[in-house]
Amino acid sequence: MADAGLIAAALMAVASVSLAAEISPQRQAELEHMVIQDCGSCHGLTMKGGLGKPITPADLAGFDPEGLAAIILDGVPGTAMPPWRPLISEAEALWIADYLKTEKTE
Repeated sequence: MADAGLIAAALMAVASVSLAAEISPQRQAELEHMVIQDCGSCHGLTMKGGLGKPITPADLAGFDPEGLAAIILDGVPGTAMPPWRPLISEAEALWIADYLKTEKTE
């Protein structure tokens, strides 16, 4: 019988792909702009750190997208990291997490 953890991980991966697929290309462009402008205002325009910690793909390599999405949605109490839940959906937070974990070729 398959390991329950492996099955759960596979289901989460499928769910994250399907949630990201629900976001239109126009909304993806808006979210990318938000990441650069809003996240970049604390984490640096190159995401290499500032007031906030670095959030480059290398810095986030050990984090799963679901955990990052939770931080994005709920913020980090006692720090400058605000909750974005009032402005974005769970699917959008997951899209942002995946976006942050992906190397940019620009």
